[in-house]
Amino acid sequence: MGSGAGEKGRTERRPVLFPFLLSLFGLALSEQIRYRIPEEMPKGSAVGNLAKDLGFSVQELPTRKLRISSEKPYFTVSAESGELLVGGRLDREQICGKNPACALEFEVVAENPLNFYHVNVEIEDVNDHTPKFTQNSFELQISESTKPGARFILGSAHDADVGTNALQNYQLSPNDHFSLVNKEKSDGSKYPELVLKTPLDREKQKSYHLTLTALDFGDPPLSSIAKIQVVVTDANDNPPVFSQDTYRVSLLESVYPGTTVLQVTATDQDEGVNAEISFSFSEASQIPQFDLNSNTGEITILNSLDFEEIKEYSIVLEARDGGGMIAQCTVEIEVLDENDNVPEVIFQSLPDLIMEDTELGTHIALFKIRDKDSGHNGEVTCKLEGDVPFKILTSSRNTYKLVTGGVLDREQNPEYNVTITATDLGKPPLSTSSSVTLHVGDVNDNAPVFHQASYVVHVAENNPPGVSIAQISASDPDLGPNGSVSYAIVASDLEPRVLSSYVSVSAQSGVVFAQRAFDHEQLRAFELTLQARDQGSPALSANVSLRVLVGDRNDNAPRVLYPALGPDGSALFDTVPRAAEPGYLVTKVVAVDADSGHNAWLSYHVLQASEPGLFSLGLRTGEVRTARALGDRDAARQRLLVAVRDGGQPPLSATATLHLVFADSMQEVLPELSDLPVPSDPQAELQFYLVVALALISVLFLLAVILAIALRLRHSSSPAAWGCFQPGLCVKSGPVVPPNYSEGTLPYSYNLCVAQTGKTEFNFLQCSEQLSSGQDLLCGDASGVMFPLCNSSELTSHQVSFL
Repeated sequence: MGSGAGEKGRTERRPVLFPFLLSLFGLALSEQIRYRIPEEMPKGSAVGNLAKDLGFSVQELPTRKLRISSEKPYFTVSAESGELLVGGRLDREQICGKNPACALEFEVVAENPLNFYHVNVEIEDVNDHTPKFTQNSFELQISESTKPGARFILGSAHDADVGTNALQNYQLSPNDHFSLVNKEKSDGSKYPELVLKTPLDREKQKSYHLTLTALDFGDPPLSSIAKIQVVVTDANDNPPVFSQDTYRVSLLESVYPGTTVLQVTATDQDEGVNAEISFSFSEASQIPQFDLNSNTGEITILNSLDFEEIKEYSIVLEARDGGGMIAQCTVEIEVLDENDNVPEVIFQSLPDLIMEDTELGTHIALFKIRDKDSGHNGEVTCKLEGDVPFKILTSSRNTYKLVTGGVLDREQNPEYNVTITATDLGKPPLSTSSSVTLHVGDVNDNAPVFHQASYVVHVAENNPPGVSIAQISASDPDLGPNGSVSYAIVASDLEPRVLSSYVSVSAQSGVVFAQRAFDHEQLRAFELTLQARDQGSPALSANVSLRVLVGDRNDNAPRVLYPALGPDGSALFDTVPRAAEPGYLVTKVVAVDADSGHNAWLSYHVLQASEPGLFSLGLRTGEVRTARALGDRDAARQRLLVAVRDGGQPPLSATATLHLVFADSMQEVLPELSDLPVPSDPQAELQFYLVVALALISVLFLLAVILAIALRLRHSSSPAAWGCFQPGLCVKSGPVVPPNYSEGTLPYSYNLCVAQTGKTEFNFLQCSEQLSSGQDLLCGDASGVMFPLCNSSELTSHQVSFL
C-alpha cells in the first residue's frame, strides 16, 4: 500500500488496487494502483511502497527493474526500497487547472518478464491561492436619477484553487446606500452585483468609497479586497439596455481569426450624448482571443482557439452611453472540440530477430496509442496494414501487444515491414501510421526442390564410357548448411549389382555419367531414382526420377527371312502361272531389321533381273508382281537379285535371290529342277524350251491317263506310295515353320505354306485372304518330283505375320 504526505502536517494514505484482464490470450493480470496525495509535496517525498503494492519482494527489485514510463518526471521509483517518490513540483493548478478531479496516470514497466502496471495518483488541492481581483479599484458612475434596486456588476475575483478552497463569497463594507448580491455564472464561477438601496443625491454626496472583499472557504480562509468608488453623476434618466442579459454561442475550435462570433445590441431611450452607446469588455486583459468593435458591438476571433486549452469563455460586456450610464451583459462562448489532433503510436520494445518457427501467439512488441482530443475524437482504434502474420491484442487502455498471428516463412519474406495505423473516431477520422521492420531468422524447414518433376534424357547407343549424359539440379531456399545440397542415386530398375557399372552421379554438381557404352538392342531404357539432401539438422531430402532412353544407331543390317535357303543350301523356287495377268502377286521378299525407327525402315530394290520389265517390286512392301504378261520370247525361268536397304545414315543392306518359274502345272517345273544355272541367253534357247515344254506336256498327259487307269485297277496298293495321286490328299510331312519376328517394318500379313519331304523344299507365299474352294497349292513327294495339285484344305499351312 502507498502513502502520501501533504503540507501543514496533514497526511493521508488511500491506495486502491483494481485487477482486470490484461490480454485475451495471455490472461495476464494487470494491476492499477491508486494513490491520493496533496499538492506541493516536497521532492523525494514517499507516495507509497509501489513494489509492495505490486506484490514484489525486495529481493526481486534488482531483477524486475521497476521504472516509470511517463513524459514528465513527476515521480520516480526507488531502486532499493521500491517506493514511489515525488520527482518534481506538483502544482495542481498548473497540472489540471480548474478541473475538479486531478489525477496523474502513468505506466510502471517491470522487466524480466516484461509487463505494464498502471498507476493513478490523485492530486488533492490545498488552499495555496488567494482570491485576486483583476483591478485593485473600480469606479462606478451612477446617475442621481437611478432608482433603488438598480444593479451594477462589479469586477470579479479569481481563485486558482478548486472546491471549498476556491472563491466562495463577496462581502461589501457596511453603508446605507448599497448592498451586495452574489451571482453565479453557468460555469460555476461567482461575481458580485452592487444593488442601490436608496436614491442618490449628487448635491448631498458626490461619491462613495466602498470596500469589496472576496473570500474562499479554505482552512484557514484566504481573502483579498478591492476599492470601489461610486461617482454620482447628473441625471441621465435611461441607462443602455442590452437585448439579452446573457448571450450564448458555440464555436468550433478550428474557426479562423477574423471570424465574427456574434453582435450584441443595446438601446438607450435618452437622446443626444446620453443615447450614444459604446461597447467594451469589462476585463479586456483576460480575453486576448477576441476583439470587440466598440461602435457596432461585433465580437470577432482575434487568435486561434484550442479546445484542449480552454473549453469555455465567459465575457462581460459593457454598454456605456454618453451620459456615463453603463449596462452589462454576459457572453458565454463554448468551444467545441474538433478532431484536430492525430493519434500517436509509441513503441516500447522491439526484438532484433524472430525465428521463423515461432509459435502462434508469441509476444513480439509492446506499444501504446495517444490522442490529445477528447470524447469520440480521442477514442482510437488500431490495426495492421497489409497481409502480415501478426495480430494486435489489447493489453490495457491505449496499450497493445503485437503477437504472431500466422506462420512465418523466411524464404518467402526474410523481413516484414509492419505498419500499425491508429485511427480515432472523429468525423472525419484522423489516422497516423508507424512502421517497424522485423527480421526473420532461418530454420531448416525446406526440403530441396528439383527444378523438374522428372527428368528424361536421350542417349544414343555406343556412347563413350564416362561421358556426361544428364545433370539434375535441386535448390533449397534455406541459408547456410540448411540450403547446401548433395546428390546420390538411391534406387533403379537395374539390378543393384550392375547399377554402378552403368551410371554414377556427382554428389556436388548432380552430373550423371555413363560408365559403359549402351546398346539399344539390349537395353532400350532404364529408370533411376536420385536424391537431393541438404546439410541441415535434421537433414531434409527429396527424390526425383531420371529416365534414360537409349537411342538407336544404324548398327544392324537388314536380315532376309524369305526367300530362305533350304537345309542343304539350295535356293527355293516360286512358280508363276503362264497366264498371269499384269499385277499378279508372285511372291514377297520378307526382311527385318533389329534397329528401330528410320534405321529399320526398309526399302526393296531390284539389283539384277534376267528379264528387265517383266516383274515389278514394291518399294516398301517387297511384293513381286508381274509387270506384264509372259511373252513367247520370255524364258520360263527367271532370276531376280533384290537388295533390301534400311533408312539409316549411312544405310545398310542385304540381298536376296528369287528363282521364278513360269508353269501351269508341277510337271512343267520338273525339267527345270535339273538345270539350276540360269541360261546366259534366254532368247536363244526360247525355241528349245517351247519344244521341250510341248513334249513334256504330251508325256505328262499320257502318264496321267496311265496312272488314272492304274489307280482304278490297283486298290490294294500302299497309300503312302500313291497318296499324292489321290484327289484332295497331300503328303503329311513335318512342316518347316520360319522364325517369328515381332519387329520390323512389314505393313502386311501373309500366309506362308511350307511343305518339306527330303531334300527339296517348296515355299508358297500368299496374301492372308480366305482361299476359295477352287484354289490349289503345290505339293511334293520324297523324290522331289513336282505333283499336280492337292486340296488346299488339307495342306499344312502356317501363317506368318510381318508387321
